Amino acid sequence: WDSPFHTACQPGAPAGSARWFLGGRLNVSVNCLDQHVEKSPNRVALIWERDEPGTAVHVTYRELLDLTCRLANTLKKYGIQKGDRVAIYMSVSPLSVAAMLACARIGAVHTVVFAGFSAESLAGRILDSGCKAVITYNQGVRGGRTIELKTTVDEAVKNCPSIKHVFVAQRTDNKVQMGDRDIPLEEEMTKADPICTPESMDSEDILFMLYTSGSTGKPKGIVHTQAGYLLYAALTHKYVFDYQQGDVFGCVADIGWITGHSYVVYGPLCNGATSVLFESTPVYPDPGRYWEVVQRLKINQFYGAPTAIRLLLNYGEEWVKKYDRSSLKVLGSVGEPINKEAWQWFYQVVGEGRCTLVDTWWQTETGGICIAPRPSEEKAEIIPAMAMRPFFGIMPVLMDENGEVIEGNDVSGALCIAQPWPGMARTIYGDHQRFVDAYFKAYPGYYFTGDGAYRSQKGYYQITGRMDDIINISGHRLGTAEIEDAMADHPEVPETAVVGYPHRIKGEGAFAFIVLKEQTAHADHIKEELKTIVASKIAKYAVPDHILVVKRLPKTRSGKIMRRLLRKVVTGQSSNMGDVTTLDDPSVVKEILDAYQKYQEKSSS
Repeated sequence: WDSPFHTACQPGAPAGSARWFLGGRLNVSVNCLDQHVEKSPNRVALIWERDEPGTAVHVTYRELLDLTCRLANTLKKYGIQKGDRVAIYMSVSPLSVAAMLACARIGAVHTVVFAGFSAESLAGRILDSGCKAVITYNQGVRGGRTIELKTTVDEAVKNCPSIKHVFVAQRTDNKVQMGDRDIPLEEEMTKADPICTPESMDSEDILFMLYTSGSTGKPKGIVHTQAGYLLYAALTHKYVFDYQQGDVFGCVADIGWITGHSYVVYGPLCNGATSVLFESTPVYPDPGRYWEVVQRLKINQFYGAPTAIRLLLNYGEEWVKKYDRSSLKVLGSVGEPINKEAWQWFYQVVGEGRCTLVDTWWQTETGGICIAPRPSEEKAEIIPAMAMRPFFGIMPVLMDENGEVIEGNDVSGALCIAQPWPGMARTIYGDHQRFVDAYFKAYPGYYFTGDGAYRSQKGYYQITGRMDDIINISGHRLGTAEIEDAMADHPEVPETAVVGYPHRIKGEGAFAFIVLKEQTAHADHIKEELKTIVASKIAKYAVPDHILVVKRLPKTRSGKIMRRLLRKVVTGQSSNMGDVTTLDDPSVVKEILDAYQKYQEKSSS
């Protein structure tokens, strides 16, 4: 237990760390900022790689503490108190990190909403969590394009009576409409006191909520608490990536996802690391962007998503080899299982065959990495495209369909975890029963991950993919029910069923089957309208790649849609449909297959 929490509670612990920890109480922002400011205030905490190429901004721990305290005092001035929920709808920047830490400092609960989500998605999250304020930018900048963040927030808060204030920071020089509840954030921060006494927090108080897709269609607010979460994020950051003091840690995830929370913000800052904030895209201004940044910032650990690697692989090796990557020591992959081709390219081309590559498996609900090739004995083998080894204290088990533990090796089953660990989620906000049902009901006494896994001959774990109606598009987890619910709003579309299919770049894509009210001639027009609806209700990445009109969907006698059959149709396994006797009318299968065949022929022509 050589952790900031434990040492800080010991008699004779350094005065700086002990101040806010008496009686097992703490403040996460003190662990992430004050303890480092006391020892090395001018160490760089964040390197903000802005969207504009070559314009990195360095922020020291002292500067980040100043920013955080001023923002925290501004929130307090406008009535935000311990326990209040605050939505953060911002692109990646030092200010968005300070917003998270400012909430932590005053004991408010932050819920970061990815700044690509639609107004409706944002409003849904604000309503579910009862947020009192939103922190946003006038606009965002990504891949050379301007994104209207404040406009989206305005649209969202129209229907959110709990919102008292919207704090607006400036990312661009463009003016935006400011209303009665809008507060210019930087103006207020310049007037605020740069010292803010941290709130004393209990180890199990809520630190943040993060919404993730559920199989029912309504996103669920996953709750993480103070001590266990921070301890787990810090330890996994240190040991999985072999982080050494002085390294530059480059996780290119957005703060809107759990990866950004654990490995851009909380884990690295708790460890006193220098963490890179990447605001841009892998192909802006060209497909060499990541590797140019690695060369310029001398990044030592690079942690990214397989979908980006698959995308870059298509552009060839010259974009990588153009830049010096000798600073790299460890490469990491996150968000979905990585395929062998992408793994080999990442390892051989990017890492020159000399960097450790860790394929990490974890979830929003686990708080941090649970299975990864490292830590391990020195020079222990790493098998391509395999997560392999459980982290300290993680006890994976595989279960069969009868709920029995599968013993031995060279076996597959439902991946469960047999005992609690510090970083695990504590509940779903406002719906503990849903939490119990989703994770602990399927296999009583175990946490069910929703994933299937294979345990190899040597006892290593390989994740084989989701076992429920969740798809993983470019590393974003999305319930097919969410897409179906959005499309069901179209008056001409009484029924929809969405399934995932393998996609060369995105890992998985969404394929929608729809039934139209009348056999209308406007099918193509309706398809376009459906795409617009999904983009506006969820986000652009959720839009199905394919929409196929069918006369009816395959249903059981009780009316349940058999998505398993639709999945087989789109993955070319129609010769092996399995048992179709439970279908209300088995002839529907041939009907759908014929329609799919025609669709394929039309697409290829």
